[in-house]
Amino acid sequence: MPAETSRPAEEAYESEDGPRRVARVVLLDPEDRILLLHGHEPEDPADDWWFTPGGGLEGTETREEAALRELAEETGITEVELGPVLWRRRCSFPFAGRRWDQDEWYYLARTAQTATEATGLTELERRSVAGARWWTCQELTRAHETVYPTRLAELLRTLLVEGPPARPVTLDTEIV
Repeated sequence: MPAETSRPAEEAYESEDGPRRVARVVLLDPEDRILLLHGHEPEDPADDWWFTPGGGLEGTETREEAALRELAEETGITEVELGPVLWRRRCSFPFAGRRWDQDEWYYLARTAQTATEATGLTELERRSVAGARWWTCQELTRAHETVYPTRLAELLRTLLVEGPPARPVTLDTEIV
């Protein structure tokens, strides 16, 4: 069993040192499609949304290390070229019976490996992640589903047209 799944849930998702430090991955394939995970409340699959792969830092790992570890655990994708931090965001949301306060950094990454297999999910993730899908920017723009961060379609369009920003862009705080 991977170490990710063996630690207590409280240790994995809460921090006494302020917001949970999170690394997320804006993973693009050769066709500039973005990979999003389909999540939902563990006890209510109808309360669902799409989000980028990623999660909290463990121990002394860097955000880059966490981004690559989380990507591998949640998607099975390990052949990636990790790029710069694109965006930073603070967010707060209810999930699985508690409030989560997070400081998220979004890394650009590219891969040619498009098959996914979530083999390293925690128990909570197994109950709340329904799958993954590659989205074109146009599909994301037209989507009626909830997607986080909420401006992801616009952010992706800007990224594809202008390239990565010279330094990370701070996104508006999202409180759900």
